[in-house]
Amino acid sequence: MTDPYGFLKIPRRPVPPRPVEERLNDWNEVYAGQALLPLVSEQAGRCMDCGIPFCHSGCPLGNLIPEWNAYATRGNWRAAAERLHATNNFPEFTGRLCPAPCEDACVLALNADPVTIKNVEQAIADQIWERGYAPPHPPERLSGKTVAVIGSGPAGLAAAQQLTRIGHTVAVYERADRIGGLLRYGIPSFKLEKQHLNRRIEQMRAEGTKFRTGVDVGGDLDATELRRRHDAVVIAVGAMERRELPVPGRELYGIHQAMDYLTLANRVGEGDYASPPVSAEGKHVVIVGGGDTGSDCLGTALRQGAASVVQLDINPEPGDTRPDTEPWPTYPKVYRISHAHEEARGREGTDPRLFSSATLRFEAGTAGHVRALCLTEVEPRARRPRPDTERVIPAELVLLALGFSGPERGTGLMEQLGLTLDDRGNFARDVGFAAGTAGRAERAEPAVRAKTDGVFVAGDAGRGQSLVVWAIAEGRATAAATDRYLTGSTELPAPITPMDRPLVA
Repeated sequence: MTDPYGFLKIPRRPVPPRPVEERLNDWNEVYAGQALLPLVSEQAGRCMDCGIPFCHSGCPLGNLIPEWNAYATRGNWRAAAERLHATNNFPEFTGRLCPAPCEDACVLALNADPVTIKNVEQAIADQIWERGYAPPHPPERLSGKTVAVIGSGPAGLAAAQQLTRIGHTVAVYERADRIGGLLRYGIPSFKLEKQHLNRRIEQMRAEGTKFRTGVDVGGDLDATELRRRHDAVVIAVGAMERRELPVPGRELYGIHQAMDYLTLANRVGEGDYASPPVSAEGKHVVIVGGGDTGSDCLGTALRQGAASVVQLDINPEPGDTRPDTEPWPTYPKVYRISHAHEEARGREGTDPRLFSSATLRFEAGTAGHVRALCLTEVEPRARRPRPDTERVIPAELVLLALGFSGPERGTGLMEQLGLTLDDRGNFARDVGFAAGTAGRAERAEPAVRAKTDGVFVAGDAGRGQSLVVWAIAEGRATAAATDRYLTGSTELPAPITPMDRPLVA
């Protein structure tokens, strides 16, 4: 373990991001070039190696956090890499993108500042690549079984890597022109530089995973035919059915879905455009939606040179401290500042978010283009408009970041594979229990409830919109279920079940 008194002697010190004025002038990660060491090693020494490490419960992957904290403290990066990779295929993604519910579940968070777990994870992940601790791991022998994975986001990639390494022949089908799903086109480069994604894909290619881009399964390629050609199919298409805003004026030009806007911005970084077809440059921008996607739009609009940016959040402004209704170790709803909010606040001096606010209508300018947005304050619980609170703000570019309501409809997948939807609009899944020793049931694994045998669902397509750690955990668990189906047993880990949910009150 680390120093048993480390948490008493060492205060919490997160790795500082680059100055706002510097990072707004480029698209590099907010921590690019910042020295993680030796600060991270010192911070890892604050870990108490608790008898019951609740940080494990805060993370669906079951990351062995106290173990790799101890190795990071001593500078034993090879051992830290092995313990981190034991539960997580892509720690360089989670170390950059996850909001770190493990930190809120840290035992220190009961009455002090938690360990900087996210910083430690990113540091170990970076050391993995700098020191060559991530070589390809091709299987020792092939099983003779083939698996098709539809979708190349974190769930699909995790499932594909696990199945490839166990010996199955895996092909990943992606309808976009590049592999990566939302990691490629939905996450801005200032949160995840694409070099991290590219080198994982190359690692997977070296292990034997095949990638097929530009293939629309359900459209160009009949999913029934794909199932006939493979021994099993994993569906990892995400939850891309976008929520709409049915208010007057929605048809005006200049109102876009957030994911379309982010995709075009990311394509500039990929070299597809010299400048984005939809840009915030010189415009008054309004983002409707207070979640992570809205924050990504905010950071993107600031870097494109927006004249002003306002973000509308229908939820009330949270407090600074954990409410009594959300006790430790749950992930509480508290006032949080993303790097994009920090950038906007530093520029204007105020938080760009308007809480308890909802859109009433859009107003037209010249040539049918939006020029303003009429909003109202809403009641905290009922979300009804408050009388006499209407006001109009300028809006020359409006981005709808209202979240998603399950897998995209009308793609042909559901009909061709006999899939059904659950009451939340996701692909329905059965929970299969395998007989264990002495007649006990082993841990449940996710399987799709479909007319077609051998079809499995991973990630947001079955769970609904969630975090990258849940997507990777789903991919690993679905790989275990698929391997068991193909061979009758499995040695692959299944960290979660379809019924598992985040640790919330």
